[in-house]
Amino acid sequence: MSRVRELIDSHAAHAARTVVLLPFIHLLQPAREAWARQVPLGFMPRFETTQTWSAASWFEPGEQDITGEAARDLLSAQAMLARAGLGSHADVLAPRLVEAARGLVPVAAAIEPGSRRAWAARMRSAIAPGLDSAVLSREAAIANIAIEWTAASSFATDFLFTPAATTDVDVLVVTEGLRPDPLAAALVRRFAPRGEIVKVPLEGDGGCIEVHETSDPADEAERAAACVLRHIREGRAPVALAAIDRVLTRRIRAMLEQGGAAIRDETGWKLSTTRAGAHVMLVLRACLRTAGTDAVVDWLKNSSAHPPGCVLALERRVRREGIREWRFVRPADFGAGTQAVFESVNALRDSMQESRALPQWLRQLRATLQASGQWRELERDAAGEQVVAALHLSDAGRAELEHFAPARRRMSLAEFAAWVNDTLEAGNFRPAAADGADVVILPFHQLLARPFAALVMPGCDETRLPVSPDPAGPWSSSQRKLLGLPSREELETETREAWRQALQTARCDILWRRTDDSGEAQLPSPLLQQRVLEGGTQAGTDPRTLRDIATTGTARPVAKGKLLPVEKISATAYDDLRLCPYRFFARRQLALQEPEEIDVDIDKREFGNWLHRVLNNFHTSLAARGGDRRKLLDEAAAQVTGEMRLDEGEFLPFSAAWAQAREGYLDWLARHEAAEGAAFESAEEELRREYEGVHLLGRIDRIDMLRSGVRMVMDYKTENHEKTRNRVRDPGEDTQLAFYAALLADDSLRAAYVNVNERGETRTVEQKEVALARDLLLEGIVHDLHRIEKGESLTALGEGVACEYCAARGLCRKDFWA
Repeated sequence: MSRVRELIDSHAAHAARTVVLLPFIHLLQPAREAWARQVPLGFMPRFETTQTWSAASWFEPGEQDITGEAARDLLSAQAMLARAGLGSHADVLAPRLVEAARGLVPVAAAIEPGSRRAWAARMRSAIAPGLDSAVLSREAAIANIAIEWTAASSFATDFLFTPAATTDVDVLVVTEGLRPDPLAAALVRRFAPRGEIVKVPLEGDGGCIEVHETSDPADEAERAAACVLRHIREGRAPVALAAIDRVLTRRIRAMLEQGGAAIRDETGWKLSTTRAGAHVMLVLRACLRTAGTDAVVDWLKNSSAHPPGCVLALERRVRREGIREWRFVRPADFGAGTQAVFESVNALRDSMQESRALPQWLRQLRATLQASGQWRELERDAAGEQVVAALHLSDAGRAELEHFAPARRRMSLAEFAAWVNDTLEAGNFRPAAADGADVVILPFHQLLARPFAALVMPGCDETRLPVSPDPAGPWSSSQRKLLGLPSREELETETREAWRQALQTARCDILWRRTDDSGEAQLPSPLLQQRVLEGGTQAGTDPRTLRDIATTGTARPVAKGKLLPVEKISATAYDDLRLCPYRFFARRQLALQEPEEIDVDIDKREFGNWLHRVLNNFHTSLAARGGDRRKLLDEAAAQVTGEMRLDEGEFLPFSAAWAQAREGYLDWLARHEAAEGAAFESAEEELRREYEGVHLLGRIDRIDMLRSGVRMVMDYKTENHEKTRNRVRDPGEDTQLAFYAALLADDSLRAAYVNVNERGETRTVEQKEVALARDLLLEGIVHDLHRIEKGESLTALGEGVACEYCAARGLCRKDFWA
């Protein structure tokens, strides 16, 4: 301000007719306060930014202008791409075109409106040699359209080139920021010799700098929040929290809010990451014709328009049947309430299928949000209000787009969803600022001349704070030079200057972490390394308070199951009891079941289920009508693949191995029939038997009648052959075949596993002592269930591989046992 005062005096100008142009809006108030300290009495200059100064023009953007509003700019970009013959790629290329054009705005805005056409012609010819390859045709189109679009646009700052903006100004003083502003430089030239440039000087060698080395992201966030709270507690407020890493900053903010700190956030976060933005995208993803069942269920569970019990019943149904795409869900066997939910959601989905213009899409989206009960959530939420404004979902916002020509193009639901997603990605949510904020979250580039008592700067590692950041936009280094955009070297200079300015704060806490989110080792930022080598830093002390807590492990859970009588039992249920009594209590007596995932990758288990159904269909068809076995087996495979709605691409590894597995199975079947005289009797037969008050039930994969008149039960396995062999080593440990034998009550019965290998080898692994195994099993079932009835404890064992994939592990809390 001393320098500004000298310039006013040297030009014999009046302070009230002097404009001091500042690099960003947050410096306006500090500048006014600094002037008031210099000149307690008298007139004050006009402190402005280019935006505040040009606001006097009441500028209204034209239909083809770059506005900086994502919703309109994306539509304009799509329309321009369509006119250039790239309409089929508009959804993908439009965000890149908007990014390229916005990068040119500072350069174009610094050129007088009448000269922009000539500038565009020069730029097109200048960059053409680098884009003349056919491979780069789309890049060339984006570059040329971006230049033309920028040159044809009008900007609010065009007012500054008119006499109306300058007639009452004696002197223009530009306070230069970290990066030279082309518009400010152009205005200085226009005002010459009454235009001046001043810099904010660095004061001294900086403040007290403490460097905190942390171990991981969680440790860094906790320590940064503790540093901020320590500064507030010791009276150093407001504290600047530099936002270098968005995710880390949000984590720290959450901790500070829990600590009661009043926060003003000047950065915010993407609208797409807010709950309100997620609500909107839930609707659009669920209404796509090919929407996954998970997407529709997720929408219903976040909607207040449907009874939660009916939604859960519907979810259980589709999970049980493993229906991956909603269009395959059928209403058979739905209850009345669930049927109503099913019909309601399908009606809403049907209303979103027709192509329409954007204003009609916005009306329909709002109606769908209202019908699902989500509109009220948007109206009650601060982020929801900004989502409504960004997407023009209000009546007034939609009316604006009705007169906007690019919005009249008919769009499919997928195109509309892409536009909504891009708009939310480009939008920023800034929560309401607290009065008298203790903490200000801001980019560290905007610490220039800000009067903060302390600074906490987390994320100062080599990944998040590089010396030479990548330039934004699609332009190459040579193109950036031709277009007048900042080069990588200039960006490095800006970053170094911002770093030096930040370290002028009286108290600085600089934090970095040794390992990244993935556990990869990393180093401090080169800027921090250089500062440490130059001296003037010290190791930071951890402000967190350590407490000694006596660790007391959780006792093994012990359940009593006598109040939950076991009236029926299957082979898998009894296997649970043998592996871990507590697992049996949780899964069978309490009936706590882990919900099945719907949209998961096809794995070996899915292949096993598929193979069971294929062999069942094959043997049933072969017994009923005979015919060519290979053909029947292929027909069964195709039929089951269709019934299970398996994606051909995902199932390809297994379908590719099917030919080899089929030949191996047919070869085994021929040998099995020749050696044993086996004839197919039944497949997937459900059997029940009562034994001493216990109901045994199960489903047997296959039963054959042998030449000797003895029946043979078989169970298909697709696992490793050695694992199958281990099942029959000890008759007392083999539950499955012994249980099948118990269901049939046949002393002459034979039992075997049929190991079907994908590599083409099928083998029989017979349980030679199945009668002994059956007797031991029945004795064990009766004995164990009688003990449960008498109140015997069901203790969690926590032994062997059974715990590795146990759904009840979180309930028994094995990881926290004493």
